[in-house]
Amino acid sequence: MSGFGSIADAPRHVLSALRLGRIERYVLIQLTRSLGVALAVIAALVMLIDFVEISRGLGSDTDLSGLRIFGLMLLKSPAVIVQLLPFVFLFGTLAAFVGLNRRSELVAMRAAGVSAWRFVLPAAGAALVLGVLTVTVIGPVAASGDGLFQRERARISGSVLGAEEQQAIWLREGEGPRQMVIRAGRQDRANARLLDVTFFIYATDPQGRRQFTERIDAPSASLSAGRWRLFDAVGAQTGQRAVRYATLDLPSALADEEAFERFARPQSTPFWSLPGQIRRIEAAGFSSTAYRLRLQSLLSTPLAFAAMTILAAAFSLRLMRLGDLARMAVAAVVLGFAFFFLNQFSAAMGSAEVVPPFVAAWLPAILTALAAFTLLFYTEDG
Repeated sequence: MSGFGSIADAPRHVLSALRLGRIERYVLIQLTRSLGVALAVIAALVMLIDFVEISRGLGSDTDLSGLRIFGLMLLKSPAVIVQLLPFVFLFGTLAAFVGLNRRSELVAMRAAGVSAWRFVLPAAGAALVLGVLTVTVIGPVAASGDGLFQRERARISGSVLGAEEQQAIWLREGEGPRQMVIRAGRQDRANARLLDVTFFIYATDPQGRRQFTERIDAPSASLSAGRWRLFDAVGAQTGQRAVRYATLDLPSALADEEAFERFARPQSTPFWSLPGQIRRIEAAGFSSTAYRLRLQSLLSTPLAFAAMTILAAAFSLRLMRLGDLARMAVAAVVLGFAFFFLNQFSAAMGSAEVVPPFVAAWLPAILTALAAFTLLFYTEDG
């Protein structure tokens, strides 16, 4: 088959892949089983590592029961497993097609004139659908669990440190010409308060210059309903005497939990909450690069799953023709890890704002997809 013929026939195979026949259904069943096994193995390893890590970290400082540690592990592990799902599709697809090769089923399909597109594209389509499901349903649940784990870890660690975080917290809010810089010496997460807090208030003139106008100190401050509530506060404007307030309310653009989490980690923010979180962060005067990168990474996840599936399938087809199982399997695994390191490097470049978040998030998935399609076309050309 010529290269031109393979490329020209690709759209026809795409259309035929939408109508699943007996062969396509059989391949998808084998793929689903292999993906389940790969997911079970990777999930078991992640959960074991997390259990040991929590036991050595929190369990060594506090008297936590095994059941409590297990519950914390169930909160933390899903987010890690979701991040490793591309490897589930790589190893699962590779195992499924290698199994079909070992039983000579792919040989029989190819001998009957069945194109590789007929069973590769349905597998890629299934990976794409699972990717969408992961981003929209599974991922938000895992992110919520990770956020709850972070709060529980902070609360348990806080009980050892006297229930209060010792690290100073800095926040900034911007709303029109009024800017506030907030410093808190400690935070009490159990009661959702900032302690030993100071508000530095600035005014911005028409030329964009900021001028300090007022300082307010308070033993504690809580955030709710779009306002900071300060208790027993002392405030002084420039050139005026200090004024004491039993309670003082200051408008805020932050969500209730953001002050106490120093904005929730991007990994702990559910997909559906990311756009609103980005708007709130930018309105407060913070950089939203990490959250934009997270959003674009999630949007590129279905493409990454499909690319990994095609890549593993293409290597499996070459196994049939070249007969070198070990070498090609290792090559597929190496390329999978190359994707992982490329993804991490690209994310680092995006976080450092060397490249835009959109490019940093989509580049690894697009390059992997191009490599997979190139290998598949080359395999079809013989």
